[in-house]
Amino acid sequence: MKRGIIWITLTCLIVTSLVLASCSSSTTTNTSITSTVTTPATTTAIVSTSNIPTSTTSTAVITTSITTASTGNWWDILGTPQYGGTLTDYSNVDFSLWDPSQPTPIATCMSASLESLFGDDWTVSPSVFDFSVGWRPPDYVTGLLATNWEFTTPGTMVVNLRQNVYWQNISPVNGRQFTSADVVYNFGRDYGHGDGFTAPSPLNVTNPLTTSLTSVTATGLYTVVFQFNTPNIEFILESIEAVGDFPFVAQESVTQWGNINQWNHVIGTGPFVVQDYVSGSSVTFAKSPNYWGYDERHPQNQLPYIDNIRILVIPDQSTALSALRVGKIDVMENVGLQASQALQKSNPNILQITLPGNQGMSVDPTFNKAPYTNLNVRIALQEAINLPQIASTYYGGTCSADPQTLTAYAISGWGFPYDTWPASLQAQYAYNPTNAKALLAAAGFPNGFNTDCVANAGGDLNLLQIVQSYFASIGVNMSINTMDSTSWTNYVRVAHKQGALAFSTGQLAFSSQPFRELQHFTTGYASNYPQVSDPDYDALYSQALAATTTDQVKALVKEGNELVTQQNWMISLLNPSLFNVYQPWLKGYAGQYFAMSGGTSGPIMLGYYASRYWIDPSLK
Repeated sequence: MKRGIIWITLTCLIVTSLVLASCSSSTTTNTSITSTVTTPATTTAIVSTSNIPTSTTSTAVITTSITTASTGNWWDILGTPQYGGTLTDYSNVDFSLWDPSQPTPIATCMSASLESLFGDDWTVSPSVFDFSVGWRPPDYVTGLLATNWEFTTPGTMVVNLRQNVYWQNISPVNGRQFTSADVVYNFGRDYGHGDGFTAPSPLNVTNPLTTSLTSVTATGLYTVVFQFNTPNIEFILESIEAVGDFPFVAQESVTQWGNINQWNHVIGTGPFVVQDYVSGSSVTFAKSPNYWGYDERHPQNQLPYIDNIRILVIPDQSTALSALRVGKIDVMENVGLQASQALQKSNPNILQITLPGNQGMSVDPTFNKAPYTNLNVRIALQEAINLPQIASTYYGGTCSADPQTLTAYAISGWGFPYDTWPASLQAQYAYNPTNAKALLAAAGFPNGFNTDCVANAGGDLNLLQIVQSYFASIGVNMSINTMDSTSWTNYVRVAHKQGALAFSTGQLAFSSQPFRELQHFTTGYASNYPQVSDPDYDALYSQALAATTTDQVKALVKEGNELVTQQNWMISLLNPSLFNVYQPWLKGYAGQYFAMSGGTSGPIMLGYYASRYWIDPSLK
């Protein structure tokens, strides 16, 4: 099927109706750099998968009245918001750090309390843009603490702040107003630009902004000017507009405590206040009584709707699934296909949304080690694998059978979509074991060869065994060596130069910022697992950094995708779909990533989304 923004409805009639009723309403962006993307949704049915192998402040209740009138907007199908109740989520890691300037792992549940300049456009239909993907093009980024922004010159960005925003009314900040001085202080602290800070914070040592951002200046109470040493506006937007990045802390907190590494030192402008934390057990948030925000879909409704967020620490996903089954938690994200199917049988009332994956699977040859220096050998390995068969049987028809390249097809307008590939390139990725054997013979391996493959012991070894059998059919006998996660990462980053193949998750179908994607195959990059060193590709990245328009960057990213695909630097498998599952009483939810189940990466918009969802107590 054609790849775009693909939604597969399972048991959720509400989400089905949402997609079918969605209108492609136009949206506006607050910056002159735009890239309009409108992609219709596709609704399909799930295919039978029986043949898949086993693999500390109390707050007052906000009593603002609810807007109930139908507006004719796409979100009317979601129903009427309600106030009250608790949203219960889970995290598979404990919350070890609370200061956003510290290096990972960061307990990003702090985003319930701390806010950033930019957020997602809540009025955009999920059928127009899928906010479950990682990167938001500028068209779908809106102001959170910012109201609007513009480039007065290619390297000068002027940001106007929202007025009447107040810090949470907790000592030592005591509910004062948020102003441009807070922005200047936070960027000074993060990047060493002033207020006593002369070096970037531990988190930002390698951040692209560390070298490209030269100054942040307050030119008014609510106006901030960012100055960059590059005229590349696309690069600047990717760096500065990253939704959920750069959460603001209060200067008074840092002055009093030196940092905010303790949970009860977290004071922000967000919709929730950290109320309680039990190490290794849970964290609880309560709604902030002086929160500034109103629901963009229902502008008369003050946020948040729910009274509390409670996040349970549950390291084991099977234990979390058990808690979901009995109603102890309300939502889980990134659930695997088998767990999704089991839930359908045991708890058909639990709703499920299937979304485009963000973990393109691949087998990675070592670029500079024979026989993989020969392009024909790499093509032969690709042609040995029957991707449509894997899609229809192993994944039960829940994902596309298309091979993947660098940029995820879900990011419309970018990359190199499969349906635009020339026929000759599509043939290079089609299942053709006869031609694969001929290519091996032409490369000097008429009888095939022996090789090995290193794999993370926690990865999908069932899938790798299927690949192993496909390779064996053309005479390539691949042994599988498993390693723990840390050893595997060290191996593919360093020792892979002496190895042969590696089995990877997430090395194709990227949905991150295009510059981060394009950097992936540059010489010497840490996550360049195939150890590619190609002067043409390195030149593309340099040209992209020197570009001055978004269209130029798009063209170079497309060219980079084409080179990755033509050279078969990675043997593409598929991009399995992801399943987000949730209780029927959680309302307003349409699959956007906000939950803690992602582990150390966590949610970047927990407070933003959780404040806009509501609980229907009649369904509990």
